[in-house]
Amino acid sequence: MIKLTIDNRPVEVPDGSTVLDAARSLGLNIPTLCFLAGVKENRPSCMACVVRVNGDTRLVPSCSTRVTAGMVVASETPDVKAARRAALELLFSDHLGDCISVCQRACPAHLQIPETIRLVAAGKMDEAIALVKENIVFPGVLGRICRAPCEQGCRRKQYDGPVAIQLIEREVADLAGQRYVPACAPATGKRVAIVGAGATGLSAAFFLLKLGHRVTVFDDHAEPGGQMRAAALPAGVLEADIETIRQIGLEYRGSQRLGQNFTLDELRPQYDAVVLAVGGMAQTDYRQLGAAATERTIRISPVNFETSVPGVFAGGTCIRASYDPARSVGDGKLLAECVAGHLAGRSVQIGVKEFTSTIPKLTTEEYRQLLNGANSALTVHELIGEAQTAAGRCCHCDCRAANDCKLRVVAENYGVNPKAFAGEHRRAFEIIRQPGGVIFEPGKCISCGICVAIAAQAQEPLGLTFIGRGFDVKVGVPLAGTLADGLQKIGAECVRHCPTGALEFER
Repeated sequence: MIKLTIDNRPVEVPDGSTVLDAARSLGLNIPTLCFLAGVKENRPSCMACVVRVNGDTRLVPSCSTRVTAGMVVASETPDVKAARRAALELLFSDHLGDCISVCQRACPAHLQIPETIRLVAAGKMDEAIALVKENIVFPGVLGRICRAPCEQGCRRKQYDGPVAIQLIEREVADLAGQRYVPACAPATGKRVAIVGAGATGLSAAFFLLKLGHRVTVFDDHAEPGGQMRAAALPAGVLEADIETIRQIGLEYRGSQRLGQNFTLDELRPQYDAVVLAVGGMAQTDYRQLGAAATERTIRISPVNFETSVPGVFAGGTCIRASYDPARSVGDGKLLAECVAGHLAGRSVQIGVKEFTSTIPKLTTEEYRQLLNGANSALTVHELIGEAQTAAGRCCHCDCRAANDCKLRVVAENYGVNPKAFAGEHRRAFEIIRQPGGVIFEPGKCISCGICVAIAAQAQEPLGLTFIGRGFDVKVGVPLAGTLADGLQKIGAECVRHCPTGALEFER
């Protein structure tokens, strides 16, 4: 057995072990992208696992460095982390793919657009509305009055017109929305008061009710809906969306005006949290809310919607200068997350963007590759009543492995800037489809060699290999074979271990 120290912690491992083995025995999470135990070892290429040994100025890959007696390893120092971050940013300099689709990033209501579209394309309308309701509570309304920034960002717009995302949302809501009642968590015993029954207040109420909290909404109008009632909507659309909230326990108290029928100081002792979701209250004088004994200004944190009054939160047009229905609905969800965190005794920070790499503008030929398999161009007018056909136009520009991509997870952990080493030139966007469902996107490949090693170990007749030299090296099939020729037996195994989603199943 060999004794060594990693980050000032002693550890003992069998002779022949690597530094990575020793670190993992201590529960240390040194990132790896090009290493696969029992298949690809001792041939580092990504350099994401570097460590400092015995104070040496050089950093070495932990996956291939053997332990020695008395070795002193530093794996979490600032310079080691900086080196790993630089190695990852170099990988992204030649990485071509959208982690998150542009339409998803543009949606202020936080609708899971690509997943919804794929469910609709498959005809699974009930599952689609369930997914929609996990993210927004007014699909019927937003399907008609949203400004549709998602369609402005749709990659297909640059080629022959955007996917009719708003139409899809609207028709899904009309088909299945009225019969969907979401499940709620067990009652928590916590009570929340929400002042304002517009898009933000009702959205916050919906998500807090789903979490098991009791919610009472106060508004100076007899019926809930706020500015949505002024929109040109078909009869029953707004009521159908609000009915979903009623069915899971909404308690509504209309014709109740803050500062006239009740005060904030009267609400606070009765509820575990209070949410202000009425317009034009940012930097409001506290006395205007009916708290005559107190003279102070309510200030609102941009970090978590919490105000300077303990237990009171504010959002929507309460803190925004203009009204946007989709953004107000999205604010309601974020408000609910912040309030739920407060009730659970934990802090929540809003505005933290998900990590994503992005594809630059594509050429006409590259668009044709991306659109391969999608429905041909149709106008929105031709698609009325055809949500499934409209959904089939989606070109699936989001990454199929976005939720379990090792490269993305590690990059997010290390604060990587995917454009740190971006140059004027890039590799061509390409999608290679294999009969049977496996696809290969060379632009996402980091040449880790794991799939090459898996194919060799499985004794594939052709397998995979590295083609080219230097910066032009890429993974391919020998003798100009097809992907199907190279992966006759172990395509699924290669997909399972690909760290970037370059190899994935068509789904």
